[in-house]
Amino acid sequence: MIEGIITVAKTISTQVFTNTELLITFLPVILMVELPLILLVLIGIFKWHWKNKVPINTHTPNVSFIITCYGEGKGIEVTVDTLVEQVYPGNIEILAVVDGAVQNVETYQTAMKLQEKYASRKDRVVRVIPKWQRGGRVSTLNTGLYKAKHDIVINVDGDTSFDNDMTFKMMRQFTDSNVIASGGALRVRNWDKNVLTRMQALEYMMSMQGGKTGTSQFGLLNNISGAFGAFRKKQLKRVGGWDTHTAEDLDLTMRLKQYKRRYQQSKLAFTPHAVGHTDAPDTLRDFVLQRLRWDGDLLFLYLRKHIKGLTPRLLGWRVFLYTMVYGVLQNVLLPIFIVLFTSYIFASYPILFFASVSFIVYGIYLGFVVVKFTVYLFLISERKMSDVSLAGWLFIYPIYAVFSRFVTAFSIINETVRRSHEESSMAPWWVLKRGKRF
Repeated sequence: MIEGIITVAKTISTQVFTNTELLITFLPVILMVELPLILLVLIGIFKWHWKNKVPINTHTPNVSFIITCYGEGKGIEVTVDTLVEQVYPGNIEILAVVDGAVQNVETYQTAMKLQEKYASRKDRVVRVIPKWQRGGRVSTLNTGLYKAKHDIVINVDGDTSFDNDMTFKMMRQFTDSNVIASGGALRVRNWDKNVLTRMQALEYMMSMQGGKTGTSQFGLLNNISGAFGAFRKKQLKRVGGWDTHTAEDLDLTMRLKQYKRRYQQSKLAFTPHAVGHTDAPDTLRDFVLQRLRWDGDLLFLYLRKHIKGLTPRLLGWRVFLYTMVYGVLQNVLLPIFIVLFTSYIFASYPILFFASVSFIVYGIYLGFVVVKFTVYLFLISERKMSDVSLAGWLFIYPIYAVFSRFVTAFSIINETVRRSHEESSMAPWWVLKRGKRF
């Protein structure tokens, strides 16, 4: 066994060090982009952990929840139930906005039954707002925004459930009057379905929950999730609410950052222990379709819709540089570079050399993953016993990450050639057609 490992190690070192120019070209590019972000996130997580050792919350304002309902049917029951069951002393208004109520009869009827079910509750008001003609996700959110009675609004998806202390923990952020918005943490509810859902569960933990915790400590939060975000209603209306097109969450976050530049005391926060649960795609087809939309929208928003807003004057130098490096370079350009470089090595060098380089890259990323997961588990996770069960799957995660980069590269090309964001199911074609073409 040991002799076999030594033989493999010798073979890899011989193959790689006879072609050092490739390592000199490839690895520094990856490390120069990836490593600073990893260090930034880890430092931010330690900073957050130190600040939140003894969290105190005496701020319990009334809250309005906007639930975007379309084709969930009876699935919205768990969303409404978990919001009504919040352990929270303030009043909660729950607006179930049903998009296309004529077509979505089951969803509308389920919402009406829930309104009747909780009609006797005074501190938990459930209201159904039917939009008879479908207008899409953005018009659904804006309808809820302008119907909401309370000063804090939280948008949630109709297929998401929540921990019963979510509202209480989210409102800790709004004790600071300068906080105008805060993202909440999403976890994968069907994580144990198969290998793919386990990989996404790890991604949500490390990249989304952990990554946003770290970056938010430096005022660099990249995105407030469209499935779970809290806002001060006044500031949300000031920036125009949600806007037509897809990826409305990233679009809104960009406008909030520009608002924050004008009102520099304003803050965008993230609350890692305000937890919602959602189902991730459990088939390869559904996963790829989701990422085609997510990743293709990045190019549209950064390099088309918000290209004129990507300036230090509107964002400030710190946010501008972070967005250019980790929004544009890492998420839009780097995946294409990785695909092209990988294809070049595969086509131009012996298979043994390709395998050797791949093994080294895998080892580096596995090391990064283990460190990120360990820090996440001990400093952030509110479900340590459950999360530690995924540790044995970490060795697959670098492969999943590389595959995701290939999907991202295809998504970027697809958006460049076909403007695929205009084919989104998030809004009917006539709504997208009326929107400004960037």
